Amino acid sequence: MDFYLQKALFYRKINIKEIDLPQKIPEKEEILLCYLLNPKQTSNIEPVHEQFLENLMFIGKNNEARDNCIEQVSLPQGHYLFVQERSDKMLSQVDWLNLAIEQHKDGLWERNKLGNIIYIRFLFEDEKTVTQIFRPVIK
Repeated sequence: MDFYLQKALFYRKINIKEIDLPQKIPEKEEILLCYLLNPKQTSNIEPVHEQFLENLMFIGKNNEARDNCIEQVSLPQGHYLFVQERSDKMLSQVDWLNLAIEQHKDGLWERNKLGNIIYIRFLFEDEKTVTQIFRPVIK
């Protein structure tokens, strides 16, 4: 789905590894992952799963305090391909990567020019863990 994020979402940068992420997101918490994608795979309609992600650029956690002394990261305002899934627990990397690759294929099929970054956002909403994937669309 094409989606326009009207206002950037800001997070406190944290220094944990993805493997340290919890299985469930507590109420009122959010986690944002940002990956650089492999340019060789992003032009391919059938990308290789193991090669799709290149580097984890950052992990952010919701930042309600807006403390100026901490390093902030963001999900910028802009146009995105957007997909989400609700579950009783956080999707594993294999599961959200499969979702991201399906989103990638749909984006290429619809002839969108896609950015080489992907954002994965985890939050708790309506008693479920929600996984959202944002892929920039270059207009």
